[in-house]
Amino acid sequence: MIKTFVTKPRPEKREWVLLDAQDQVLGRLATRAAILLRGKDRPTYTPHVDGGRGVVVINAEKIRTTGQKLTQKIYTRYSGYPGGIRRRSLQEMLERFPQRVFEHAVKGMLPNSKMGRRLMTHLRVYVGPEHEQQAQLVVRNQTGTKEEGRRAKDEGQAKMNPKPIASDQQPATSD
Repeated sequence: MIKTFVTKPRPEKREWVLLDAQDQVLGRLATRAAILLRGKDRPTYTPHVDGGRGVVVINAEKIRTTGQKLTQKIYTRYSGYPGGIRRRSLQEMLERFPQRVFEHAVKGMLPNSKMGRRLMTHLRVYVGPEHEQQAQLVVRNQTGTKEEGRRAKDEGQAKMNPKPIASDQQPATSD
């Protein structure tokens, strides 16, 4: 009989991952952050257990979007009073509160429950390259872009298959 492994809720030392948002597409990077926060990238993922990592995002103001989202995407909030609806475009939000844009995107990808609210406390978003989590960072920068994946794959193949030496450049053998 095959038994399913279920992670027990235990306090563990949390690893922190640094993501650089410079020239990254908002939704793709937010997806990567949500997966890391939930722990879905680990083989021990269990839906009801917080087994994810902490995420630090830098350069939030340099994030990019596709299409016409800068002018067409609208963020709406309501104060609770009559006539208290407030709307801002993505462009206005990026100018005034760039970190909130990323936080809003990630929050929409997490569960709408106590678990999701707890996971959001492990997300730190900073404007600019400086951040306050130097002591916590354990895992190096992981953006998960296709270009990085290709580069890593090419480097791995280069190590496994070194370039052959041309026939006129054969190493000298001693007789």
